[in-house]
Amino acid sequence: MDRIAAALERLAPAPLPAPDLDAADAFAWHTGPDRLEPVTKVARVDIGLLIGVNRSRDTLLENTRHFARGLPANNALLWGARGMGKSSLVKAVHAKVRSEGLALKIVELSREDLPSVQRLLHHLRAASHRFLLFCDDLSFSHDDQHYKSLKAVLDGGIEGRPENVLFYATSNRRHLMPRDMIENERSSAINPSEAVEEKVSLSDRFGLWLGFHPCSQDEYVDMIRGYCAAHGVKVPEDRLFAEAIEWQATRGSRSGRVAWQFFCDLAAREGVRLD
Repeated sequence: MDRIAAALERLAPAPLPAPDLDAADAFAWHTGPDRLEPVTKVARVDIGLLIGVNRSRDTLLENTRHFARGLPANNALLWGARGMGKSSLVKAVHAKVRSEGLALKIVELSREDLPSVQRLLHHLRAASHRFLLFCDDLSFSHDDQHYKSLKAVLDGGIEGRPENVLFYATSNRRHLMPRDMIENERSSAINPSEAVEEKVSLSDRFGLWLGFHPCSQDEYVDMIRGYCAAHGVKVPEDRLFAEAIEWQATRGSRSGRVAWQFFCDLAAREGVRLD
């Protein structure tokens, strides 16, 4: 009987106590069982090191300030080129707003846990804090029904979205779904326009669309210069430029991620540790 009871506890564990939302400024949502785990050290870069995204930075920062002050604010979708700092910007904006004395917490939600979002919103709705709900690299495949759960965050159903919760998501796709999936819907559905509208309209529920595009060569090199200045890596300018260009040529692309990867290699060769 004891073994049976233990097995039942594993299959259907008792509900966890209400999370201590004063334990940290950042949390990660996990299921099985449901829990908000405090994140004591968030992996992020200073907002001043994000180069080439000035307009998106300023727009997202102002929107987040409005929300933290209790003013109306929009859910935001950051979409576009990979490696251009979409998720870094969300975390940097959160840190910047907190440094200005505004109380704001961030909760990371993975795409796979979207079906549990109503249970998460139940916890957050009852709290006195204000939360950024953040989902990184959000996208859906042709047979993925998770997008229906996302509507609960953006529209809120009969209860409405909690007044103290704002949703930010990043994606490489503007409409969160691959173009060939949209085309297939048009060609195979009984009513093509309705089938497409159901899925494409999901991104319309975001009040802010912030596009990120591939950076120029000058912006790419400026990113590396910024990292060098921030971490005290000193190398001659001609050598820095030549090696940076060679590095991006071997990768076949330029982006903030490629700039950071080159800088990590450069710092290691210079014997500089990164904090």
